[in-house]
Amino acid sequence: MRTGLRIGCVRDTVAVVVKLGRREEAKAERRRRIIAAARDLIRQTGDTDLSMRTIAKKANVSLATPYNLFGSKRDVVLAIMYEDERDFDEKFATLHPGNAVDHIFAALSLAVGYYTADPRFYRTLWQALLDTYGKGGASFSRPERRAHSHALWTRLIERAQREGYLDRGMSADAIERSLAHCFNGVMLSWIFGAIATEQMLPAAGYGYGLMLQGAATRSGRERIAKKTASFEKAMTRRTRRAIAA
Repeated sequence: MRTGLRIGCVRDTVAVVVKLGRREEAKAERRRRIIAAARDLIRQTGDTDLSMRTIAKKANVSLATPYNLFGSKRDVVLAIMYEDERDFDEKFATLHPGNAVDHIFAALSLAVGYYTADPRFYRTLWQALLDTYGKGGASFSRPERRAHSHALWTRLIERAQREGYLDRGMSADAIERSLAHCFNGVMLSWIFGAIATEQMLPAAGYGYGLMLQGAATRSGRERIAKKTASFEKAMTRRTRRAIAA
């Protein structure tokens, strides 16, 4: 009798877990559809000022669903960024360059690649986020995400130090923050049209190269200088084209 009760309890517990799992799966699927719908609408309209009704219709869900799953239109837009961040982490894990210097520049190329592959979409997205930054405590970067990004890039710099390309006596934390400031400066210049999309990677790469050369060892300086020179050449070539046009 007790065994029968025990089996019945286990069976009921399993049924509840399965039911909850299916419910979470369905919720995750609706989230994906809403994010995909918002992406498509931003691409089509060149605007992030979308109504929740329009997003819900495009995603084929009820009007209440985006509010229930995200809370606000801005949170839907932020969810697009968070999805890209997860995608970056997955692609970053597949990078296996032979040395730490190449790893840093491969990661930079991967990051910039999102913007150069779909410039209209990302420029629209970032302009909208910057327009609302600070209003009502709004931010476009979660503290845990900033910490994750900082740790990821710091590990790359520490690897370069271990491999003898960068000076171990210099702070990996400070180097990472300097590189982040460089990247953010290039991003803002691009968002507001000060540099063309095709100049993003050369501009960021050149800035990274100059900063890393300042922290390089004798053996690392030559390798980093070659990278820097290639980005400088690309910047100069594009600038000449722009002047000629």
